[in-house]
Amino acid sequence: MAEQGQKQAAAKTESHDPDFPEAFLQFMRAGWREDPLEVAALPEAPNYEKRRSQLSEAFPGETLIIPSGNEKVRANDTDYTFRPGSDFVYLTGDRDPDSVLVLRPTGSGHDATLYTRQRNSKDTDAFFRSRNGELWIGRTHTLREKATELGLQTAPLGELGAVLAGSAPGRTRVLRGFDANVDRAILQYEPDREKPRDRELAWVLSELKLVKDEWEIAQLQAAIDATVRGFEDVARVLPADRGVKERLLEGVFALRARHDGNDVGYGSIVGAGAHATILHWVRNTGVTTPGELLLMDMGVEGDNFYTADVTRTVPVSGTFTPLQKQVYDIVHASQQAGMDAIKPGVKFRDVHKTCMRVLAEGLHDLGLLPVSVDEAMDEKSTVYRRWTLHGFGHMLGIDVHDCSNARNENYRGGALAEGYVLTVEPGLYFQPEDDLVPAELRGVGVRIEDDVLVTADGCRNLSAGLPRSSAEVEAWLAAQREAGPRLPG
Repeated sequence: MAEQGQKQAAAKTESHDPDFPEAFLQFMRAGWREDPLEVAALPEAPNYEKRRSQLSEAFPGETLIIPSGNEKVRANDTDYTFRPGSDFVYLTGDRDPDSVLVLRPTGSGHDATLYTRQRNSKDTDAFFRSRNGELWIGRTHTLREKATELGLQTAPLGELGAVLAGSAPGRTRVLRGFDANVDRAILQYEPDREKPRDRELAWVLSELKLVKDEWEIAQLQAAIDATVRGFEDVARVLPADRGVKERLLEGVFALRARHDGNDVGYGSIVGAGAHATILHWVRNTGVTTPGELLLMDMGVEGDNFYTADVTRTVPVSGTFTPLQKQVYDIVHASQQAGMDAIKPGVKFRDVHKTCMRVLAEGLHDLGLLPVSVDEAMDEKSTVYRRWTLHGFGHMLGIDVHDCSNARNENYRGGALAEGYVLTVEPGLYFQPEDDLVPAELRGVGVRIEDDVLVTADGCRNLSAGLPRSSAEVEAWLAAQREAGPRLPG
């Protein structure tokens, strides 16, 4: 009876759960068949092992702690859909909340152990009483099953406390900000302000992710291909002669993302008309208008969390006006110049300058620059940025803004290398309240964004399945509309 009481106490129940009578509890504890779960090693498990070895080599003799993160409450007793921390997934392939990867030093490297939740199976009341019980969320893996799939030693999460307590602060690094309990258990130890220990772990992980291997490139290509299909789906339901809600288009793309991948990789931006000038317009409460432009920045996140990031700007009516075409062609020329400049050894900043100069020249042709192009491009001026706002692009991978903790000298201040995947996404934005531009330009926003792989002698456009030039966009939009709506399948 004492053992059964402990089992009942272990169940994580909700405040509104009924006070079950003992007869019901006894009835629920019996008569369940235990079906085996067939598991096999994931084909990508060696990739994760290789990455752990690279991290091990960077920190010999030190304990490394990388959490997956915790579920977050959305409202009352409902949670947001859980997405594990990207660095954690990069090293393990595991998808569960509250898990923690611990790399402990050995004489020749590190032993890796994944501390994770134990299965709430049918031999405990948690099976039917806990919000994490299998009656509620379905069959979960045993520790052994998870170890088989991931090729990684596993241990009960309940043993993690002792491991954390025994970790010496001066020889332990934690990837912080993902699990408050882990952060509290290991005090920050930063004797060197120029090279803080925990931040160094974060930037090493980011820099390991800069070069994508063949498997990662395949994951990205699959996500990008699904994104192309999603843009086609949207174009097929976008009428030329009447308005539709931005959220309809957002939802159509989201259907493709959930069908062909895991989800959208980030909040979709669907900016009709003047909303296109708002860089992170994610409310999507507007309505399209024939004669205006529609900017859509959307990406499918694949089943292994690698994401696309693509933007297209289309004329709702099907044809650009002369002024819209002029602005669009400036942006397209800027993007093409950036792509032409990309190759190993080229500075990230030089690609930025290449794209920005084309935009500045276009702004000069529009009669907007108050100074010459050279003066506008001078670092002491950069007045052209009033209408360009952001850089040319960013790294892409298991995060939409991948490798964000990398040191400046190895990312934005560094050179490109073969195997990097990045976006090229220049834009021009003329705010509706901007009195320095002609009335006919106000509320016009154009961005074109593609995902490119740096190759040995240049780059390859992974999102070439979508057109980029103004003429090609018009022809593509007409072809999609003629084909008509479709369901994923």
